[in-house]
Amino acid sequence: MPFYKEGAMINSIEQYLSELKKEFAGSDRATVQDALSDAEEYLRTALENAQKGNPASKAAALAEIIEKYGSPKEIAAAYKEIESRIPPALSRPATKEAKAPAAPVAVPVVPDTRPFYVRFFGVFAEPRAWGALVYLLFTLGTGIAYFTWAVTGLSVSAGLLVLIVGLPILGLFLLSARGIALLEGRLIEALIGVRMPRRPLFSRRDIGWWQKFKNLFTERQTWTAVIYMILQMPLGIIYFTVFITLISFSIWLIGRPVWELVFDFPTFVFPPYAYYTPAWAMPFVVIGGILLLFASMHLAKFAGKMHGMMAKVMLVRE
Repeated sequence: MPFYKEGAMINSIEQYLSELKKEFAGSDRATVQDALSDAEEYLRTALENAQKGNPASKAAALAEIIEKYGSPKEIAAAYKEIESRIPPALSRPATKEAKAPAAPVAVPVVPDTRPFYVRFFGVFAEPRAWGALVYLLFTLGTGIAYFTWAVTGLSVSAGLLVLIVGLPILGLFLLSARGIALLEGRLIEALIGVRMPRRPLFSRRDIGWWQKFKNLFTERQTWTAVIYMILQMPLGIIYFTVFITLISFSIWLIGRPVWELVFDFPTFVFPPYAYYTPAWAMPFVVIGGILLLFASMHLAKFAGKMHGMMAKVMLVRE
């Protein structure tokens, strides 16, 4: 007997997952991916165990399993409720006056009502700005590692496809790309605060290795993860160059009084001439350096947010 509830008859796990995805319309992609993976793993594992005892009762077993697990609407509501209670990583704490929205949402949004000058100069007290800066600077190292692994894996796999060992090596490389995508997502959520998948995609055990390989090879997310790995190196070079330059120049401007008055370092040297900052301009130079340093932190926060959005598009299943 198929599971029937609230006018929706569910005859298969695929139909259940489809209905569950519809219930998540408008929700965060990473939340949807986690919920679908959790549901599929539970349903398939429970159905496999139930059929071992009575192979002929698949429909009845599925109906009983869904009854225990919950309808798509119930599961979606539960996930949304959990997400609404979990603040984003490195988020600014909500004030007591802020109220949660009536409808459950994936991520609670607290409007920032602080004055402009408080928001501008308060960026140094925001963990998300520091997290984004750390992530963007370290992207140079992770980008080189990702790029090297992606290019090596693709080259070796392509060269060995004429041999029987080529397909297993390609499959292992694509699996490693998925693993790196999950690891990168956890890093992005921890440092930037963008919601990313918190569990690996479920891999079915009731299909053969060839079908698993085809599913892995034909899925969009697999190849976008590989492209993401390749893009990380040029992006890392850009991030590192821009922010090291901005921070160094800011410190150079702020420290002009010390460099010139204490250590007698001129601003510019054009042999045989040396140029020093005029005394009347020194306060403006220092103020300009301070403003540039704060602006650099805001730029890091914004760039981190944009990178997180790009990562969500490329590393999260639609």
